[in-house]
Amino acid sequence: MNRPGIWIALALFGVVATGGGYWWGMKQAGQPLAEKSADTFVPAERKILYYRNPMGLSDTSTEPKKDSMGMDYIPVYADELPGATAPASGNTQRRVLYYRNPMGLPDTSPEPKKDSMGMDYIPVYEGESTQSGQVKISLDKVQKLGVRTEVATLRKMTRTVRAVGKFQVDERLLHTVTTKFEGHIEDLYVNATNQPVQRGQPLMQIYSPELISAKEEYLIAWQGKQALNSGTEESQTGMEHLAEGALQRLRNWDISDSELKGLQSEGKATSTITLYSPANGVVLEKTAVLGMHFMPGDPLYLIADLARLWLIADVFEQDLGYVSIGDKVKISVDAYPGKEFSGEVAYIYPTLSPVTRTVPVRVELDNPGGMLKPDMYASLQLEAGGGKSPVLTVPDSAVIDSGTRQVVLVQLDAGLFEPRAVKIGVRSDGYVEVLQGVGEGENVVVRANFLIDAESNLTAAFSSFGQHEDQAAGNPAVPDMAAPVTDTGHEGH
Repeated sequence: MNRPGIWIALALFGVVATGGGYWWGMKQAGQPLAEKSADTFVPAERKILYYRNPMGLSDTSTEPKKDSMGMDYIPVYADELPGATAPASGNTQRRVLYYRNPMGLPDTSPEPKKDSMGMDYIPVYEGESTQSGQVKISLDKVQKLGVRTEVATLRKMTRTVRAVGKFQVDERLLHTVTTKFEGHIEDLYVNATNQPVQRGQPLMQIYSPELISAKEEYLIAWQGKQALNSGTEESQTGMEHLAEGALQRLRNWDISDSELKGLQSEGKATSTITLYSPANGVVLEKTAVLGMHFMPGDPLYLIADLARLWLIADVFEQDLGYVSIGDKVKISVDAYPGKEFSGEVAYIYPTLSPVTRTVPVRVELDNPGGMLKPDMYASLQLEAGGGKSPVLTVPDSAVIDSGTRQVVLVQLDAGLFEPRAVKIGVRSDGYVEVLQGVGEGENVVVRANFLIDAESNLTAAFSSFGQHEDQAAGNPAVPDMAAPVTDTGHEGH
């Protein structure tokens, strides 16, 4: 190839290369804008409303800061508010209903404004608001807060009442040994206190001139009646009346029938008489002394039957309403560790101690083998209320007590809650009776309810219960706010 041909070929190659490069550049420049923007999209800057305490406390700040532990306060963005929705697509504009306080206060405004701290009031759009008193939390917030609910159900409310008490002698099993005649103690068979005795056991031998005269009078009348069996009817009747009168006098003095029969069989009055124990038991008191002179009615022995005892327990007044006559009681004493005795509530005393604020309750129980002693201390446990009908209950942790009212958070839907003022009854084993405010089967928040309170400003929702006059003035009450609140004093759960 000659030299001019080479130059022509090089020129053609340069033209082709330049055209190809231009075509490739135009192809890349002609790609749709959406493809490039998908790789290079930078999200718009989010608006920070305020900064909240990283430990969940109620204090907030309008600017970044650290807490006492050096942890940064967490920003709260406008799009994190409960009920916030994505902007409408296209050019559709949402209608602003009103503007609410950015700090969660219940005041609203029909037009944009700033609060005393210079923060913009937040617009509430049509379709975002919930009914008055309800609280809406985004589902991701619900998950982050660890919200847990439980169903309000019917259950029997039993309450364990604990008290301490002291054993006493059953007053109905006390026996006083005395006589209805005057006499002297000739001999003592039971001559010590705390000595056990059996029913019918001889206690003492006594001499009584008065008793001897009564015996002799009866013998004369009885023997005369026997002698006049063959006499006239009139004489027999008269002697029979005398014998009956003398016999009744002896019986009035508690002379036993066995002694009367012995008197008839022997035909003479003995100079002494034996007194017997009226019951099984222990001699608690003894005033009888050998050779002592006594008068009618003087107590000689006090005998107590300890086969059954009283336990007088001091029940606090707040527990008194759960105690009923007939309730079963479990009893334990330090003298017998691990051993349990059982008794029954027999009487609730009508008086209260102003010092201890307790009411005496009498429990009766058997004393097998005399193991339990009078004046011994004991602890008792009573399961009260087991026989009553089931009542509507919620867990204790579901109730937020402000000091003036009790409130329960009811879950209406996913992320939608409603504070309900409730009237509560008895508490037992982690549950509380609900008398009013919640229905059976409703879900109540039992965990993170304080955090929902803090996140959603339930303080405004609570106050709206009694402030309907604001709505009449054209300012709707808006409790569904997620701005921080001051400490409400509710106990956290």
